[in-house]
Amino acid sequence: MAHRIETDFLGSKEIPEQAYYGVQTLRGKENFNITGIPMSTEPYFVKAFGYVKKAAALANRDLGVLEPRIADAIVAACDRLIAGEMRDQFITDFIQGGAGTSTNMNANEVIANLALEILGHPKGEYQHVNPNDHVNFGQSTNDIYPTAFRLALILRLAAYMESLSRLRDAFFAKSREFERVLKMGRTHLQDAVPMSLGQEFHGWGTTINEEVQRITEVRALLHEINLGATAIGTTVTAHPGYPELATKYLSEITGTKFILAGDLIEATSDTGAYVLLSGVLKRTSSKLTKICNDIRLLASGPRCGFNEINLPQMQPGSSIMPGKVNPVMPEVVNQVGFLVIGLDLTVTLAASAGQLQLNVMEPVITYALFTSIHAMENAVDSLRVHCIDGITANAERSRDMVLNSLGIITVLKTSLGYKQCSEIAREGFETGKSLHQIVVGDRKLLTQEKWDEVFSFENLISPKFES
Repeated sequence: MAHRIETDFLGSKEIPEQAYYGVQTLRGKENFNITGIPMSTEPYFVKAFGYVKKAAALANRDLGVLEPRIADAIVAACDRLIAGEMRDQFITDFIQGGAGTSTNMNANEVIANLALEILGHPKGEYQHVNPNDHVNFGQSTNDIYPTAFRLALILRLAAYMESLSRLRDAFFAKSREFERVLKMGRTHLQDAVPMSLGQEFHGWGTTINEEVQRITEVRALLHEINLGATAIGTTVTAHPGYPELATKYLSEITGTKFILAGDLIEATSDTGAYVLLSGVLKRTSSKLTKICNDIRLLASGPRCGFNEINLPQMQPGSSIMPGKVNPVMPEVVNQVGFLVIGLDLTVTLAASAGQLQLNVMEPVITYALFTSIHAMENAVDSLRVHCIDGITANAERSRDMVLNSLGIITVLKTSLGYKQCSEIAREGFETGKSLHQIVVGDRKLLTQEKWDEVFSFENLISPKFES
């Protein structure tokens, strides 16, 4: 394999001739073989670096500190990253020391070598376009990395929110399909009062819609950036006016309005927005875990459990028990939820660990948030496609359980009183008699006509006040 030699102040290394990354990227890859997951696995992160470096080049060109010919070549190189090209050249591990310097230099070197080719020079001839002096002019990892991270999160969250919205709509569709299916509501896993299966599914749709709204709110915090802050927020090496102009360009080329932080010192070390976002992801995972647990209970059995709903049969459920089918999709979503909850603690600890003017733990925050969002998006899509869309109701069984339940005595409490209703419920429990037999047949507290009125479907799911 052909190689070229690249040198930094630590010495020289052989770089594969076809590679667009350079010596500092290779050092980062060799130093940080941690997760085995390179940043190339998150396409939005690569695109975000393309956008940010393009905005920086345009601003520096306009300010007269970057030669137009070089700036234009850098812009053209960035456009290739934005178009989704060159992802395989981003080889640095997500988790790394140096606050993301290896990843920033990975972007600088790839862009520089692309620009060199555009200008007719071989890769590695950095005297013409230099990763540090040109691509990274007026920049630091400490403002470029978080700006690219925030942009990538904004892009990634858009896709995740679409997945959540489709799951919400699937729940609402099932709520309409099951609006006439009578079932028993439960509290403490005990019979409570009747409801419709449609109402239960509608509640799940509503709670997922709340998560879409919360993500929309926290996503807005990511629009504040520290681009131009450079090392610690003092804008050292950046031309006057560069932070504002680079931020303006970034807004224009992405179509997303970014706001330059009012206090760049504070913004360079602050990771509070990530903590809040992680908390929202944890909240959503907690809600989905609860929903999936409910679904597993409602589908339990099939003959010796609740058996109110049927889940799509995805795979044989046992290597020893013939015919057994498990609720594998809710189960896997539960596990993703547990992962996200654990990663939220990672984000919290990392956010609290940055010292003085920089939080050097941002790479692990990056890994945790991208992992959480990606896993949740896949889990939400899988749950909808392979479970929710195919759920059917066992309407007759659900109705029979309601009418055989002692819990429906609550509907008569306002007319018969709590004490008498308790006595009727106790008699039913001890004798096995139905409430209908006790109330209408034995005690003649209601006529059959009144019983039918009180225990109609409409009154059971939306009770009228009985006096």
